[in-house]
Amino acid sequence: MTVDRREFLVLAAGSVLVSASSLAAVHTARRSRIKAIAFDAFPIFDPRPIAQLAEILFPGNGPAIMNVWRTRQFDYQWLRALSGRYANFLQATEESLLFTTKQLHLELSEDKRQQLMAAWSNLHVWPDVPDAIKALRRSGLRLVLLSNMAASVLIDGLKGARLRDAFEAIMSTDGIRSYKPDPRAYRMAMDQLLLPREEILFVAFAGWDVAGAKWFGYPTYWLNRQVSPAEELGVQADASGQDLNSLVQFVLRDS
Repeated sequence: MTVDRREFLVLAAGSVLVSASSLAAVHTARRSRIKAIAFDAFPIFDPRPIAQLAEILFPGNGPAIMNVWRTRQFDYQWLRALSGRYANFLQATEESLLFTTKQLHLELSEDKRQQLMAAWSNLHVWPDVPDAIKALRRSGLRLVLLSNMAASVLIDGLKGARLRDAFEAIMSTDGIRSYKPDPRAYRMAMDQLLLPREEILFVAFAGWDVAGAKWFGYPTYWLNRQVSPAEELGVQADASGQDLNSLVQFVLRDS
């Protein structure tokens, strides 16, 4: 990582959107110190066991299942939200699973359906999470979760990792009956923390969430664990890394 934290925190109303590689050239009228971090769920929770289970239950079809399932999961969330027929994360996830197996001509037994859905409700944290979260908390930063997932799933996962107390708030977009990248979803962190957006670093897992957070106005870090290409949406994360240790080094440098 060549960008230091001091350069990253140069933010102001009307400042241009820049990538990490060009951030050093940005000059603005004032500086704002990051006081809180809002995490999407998946920088914290590891979804790989779901893919592993899909492969076990449907040998040779796991990658195809996950590709169709995750795409349709997002589609269903937004189709329902935009049409005024909201369904929560778990319902949209189950409906998209049913579609996926039909499209791939796979037989989804009741037992397999229950196993796959239970996997979403029993997420574990990535191995690097406990130490990184403790380091961020020791620095005095306020931490919150802001996710499209159900709050009960997030809370249970943090309790299982003994990290519930590290997060000041657990926010699910179920509370507004919509999903990110709805601007109202990102505003939930501001309303909870009572901080201006430039003092809240949003940590995204997916490229589309990077775009949504940037459009809303958050300084944004892309925890790109899957080494995915950036979305072609006209904005980029202010900085990025592949694990939480890179985030800790970035945020705490020069603090």
